[in-house]
Amino acid sequence: MVQVCLNGRRSAADGAGVPLSPEDLARSAADAVTAGATSVHVHPRTPCGHDSLSPRVIAPALEAIRARVRVPVGVTTGAWAEPDPAARSARVRAWRVLPDFASVNWHEPGAEEVAAQLLGAGVGVEAGIWSGTDGAARFALSPVRTRVLRVLAEVTDPHPATAGSSARALLAGLGPAAGRPVLLHGEDGGAWPVLRLAGRLGLATRIGLEPGR
Repeated sequence: MVQVCLNGRRSAADGAGVPLSPEDLARSAADAVTAGATSVHVHPRTPCGHDSLSPRVIAPALEAIRARVRVPVGVTTGAWAEPDPAARSARVRAWRVLPDFASVNWHEPGAEEVAAQLLGAGVGVEAGIWSGTDGAARFALSPVRTRVLRVLAEVTDPHPATAGSSARALLAGLGPAAGRPVLLHGEDGGAWPVLRLAGRLGLATRIGLEPGR
C-alpha cells in the first residue's frame, strides 16, 4: 500500500502548491490516486490554515475528497491540533462525518482515550509510533493494540545517511507489532531512504507532504 499525505503540517508559507481548502485537497487526492496512491492521509484546516479536529472542518474536507476518489481517507488526531486530551476526545466524539481511519500518536497524552473513542465509532486506528519516543513501549502495553488497523512507524530522523538505520531500530523496537500490519515512513531528508527500505522489506509506506513537523 502506498499512502499519500496531501499536506501534513505544511502551510502556504511552504509553497502555493500545498493544498489547504477542501477543493484543493480533493484535487490533490485525485491526482495522487491517478498516480497510484491507494490511501489518503490529510490534515483538515481552518480557513486561516490551522490544523483542526472540529467537525465543521473535518466534514467538508472528507466530503470533498470522497467526491473525487474511492480509496480510504484518514485524518490526523495530533496533539498540535488540540493539545488538551479531554478536548481532543470530545472533538472526535462530535464527528458526524467519519474518516475511514485516523492516526493516533501513541506518545501523546490521551492517546489511549482517543483511540478507544475512534474504535467505538467504527473508525480504523493507525497507531503512530515515532522514533525517539516511548511510543513503542506504551503501545506494547496497550489493551487496544490488537484492535488497531495498522502500526504507523514514523522515522523522525531527517538525515539521509542515518534514517535507514533509525528505521531499522524503530522496527526492532516494535517487534511483532501486536500482529498488525506496519506502514513505515520517514520525513524531510530521510523520506526517500526510508521509502526505499519499506519497499525492500515489503511494508506499506507513506509519501507526500508529511515531513516538516
